[in-house]
Formats: sequence, structure tokens, C-alpha cells
Amino acid sequence: MIPDSYAALIPTNDPQRLAALRAYNLLSGPNDPVFDELVRLTAVLFGVPIALISLVEEDHVAFRGNYGLDGITQVARQDSICSVAVLHEHTTVFENLHADPCLLTNQAAARQLNLGFYAGHPLHTAEGYNIGALCVIGHQARAMSAVERQRLAALADVVMQLFELRATLQQQPEAARAMWRAVYAHIETSLARIDTLRELGKWEVSPQTPEAHSYQQSIDDELWMITHALITQIKAAIAQLKPAAE
Repeated sequence: MIPDSYAALIPTNDPQRLAALRAYNLLSGPNDPVFDELVRLTAVLFGVPIALISLVEEDHVAFRGNYGLDGITQVARQDSICSVAVLHEHTTVFENLHADPCLLTNQAAARQLNLGFYAGHPLHTAEGYNIGALCVIGHQARAMSAVERQRLAALADVVMQLFELRATLQQQPEAARAMWRAVYAHIETSLARIDTLRELGKWEVSPQTPEAHSYQQSIDDELWMITHALITQIKAAIAQLKPAAE
């Protein structure tokens, strides 16, 4: 159980929230590669070394998608800022954890991992429960713009759509394999395009040149196209497969 000193991390609806989380059957078995690929894409898009899909359980936080924290599959609930993210409906941001730490969680854990920046958007179920968060983490302090908050929220929506699709496909293994291959290929293609744009941008003598701005705008446009295409693809798959599952 979580220590009494961290009681502020427990929302009043925690029993119902935990029941909603367990209904997705995400807490056992190996990670689906598509989740690890999605957080890798998220890390690239935000230019950070760490991105996670976290699930906030009763006494710990499990990572369903993990990029940048090799070998760590879960942490104590009081050690994770994602425990704070699920308390809010909008993005939780700590732009400088070195100077302005999160007071609700174990600050020693943040120092041990050298966390300087955190942004996490809650994963909302259709019933309104926050079961976890999609977060991006850096070792250096950095600002988080309003546009970036919108992007993280959109990607969190992709995660929830993938959870819904996974739940639908559990009774249809052949369809599941085909659909995951399609989603995985889409993410891989998107990563390749963004990597190319970033490499082109590095050739510019300054990030302020018109060409550098053009590359950054192309990356921004690519992100929105990726996000909306993934959501559209996943929603279409759910609509197509649910009748067969019923």
C-alpha cells in the first residue's frame, strides 16, 4: 500500500479508477511492440530522451510503453510524477524539476534519475477515469508551449484508441496481428520521415534561418498528420472489428 504521507496522490474515485484500468487487461504479459514504438516516436517528436506510457496501479506505476528507461518496468506510486498527472484533466508540466520539484512525490527518486523536465497527459477512459499518462521527460529544464501541450494530448488520445483496439482484438488473434502490423508500419514510416527532416535541419548554420524554420514547420505538420492518421486508422479498425466480436 502507498504510505500515508503520500495520501494526496490518491483520488477519491481510486477504486473505480483501478477497476477501469483492469478492464483493459493491460497489466500482464509482455508489452506490445507498437506501444514501445509509439513512445519512441513521441520522444523523437518532443526531442527528449525519455517517453513513457504509464499505468497507475494501487501501489506502483507500470510502464506499458518505455523509451529511455531501459530495464525499469515499474516504480512505486509515490516515486512517479504520473501519479500526479492522473489527478488532473489536463497536461501536468514541471518545466524545471531541479529548481521547482514536484512536492507530492518522492523528490529523491527524481534526483536519482536526474529528472529536469516532465510533462504528462492523463489517459482518459470513455467513462472519465484517468488510468495512466503519456509522458515525456528530460534531464534538462525546458519550456512546454501551448502547441506542445496540444500535441501531447492528441498523442494520448492515440494511446487510448490503441487500448480500445487491443481490447477489441483480444478475441481475434489473426485480425490483431494484421492490425498491429499496419499500425507498426505506419509509425515506422512516420519516424523515418521525421528523422530525415531533422537531419536536413542540422545542416543549417542557425536554427533561425528561413530554411531551418521551414524544416521545423514540416516536422510540426508531419506530427499532426501522423496523429490524425493514426487516430483515423485505429477508429476505423475498431468500427470494423467490433461487429464481428459481438
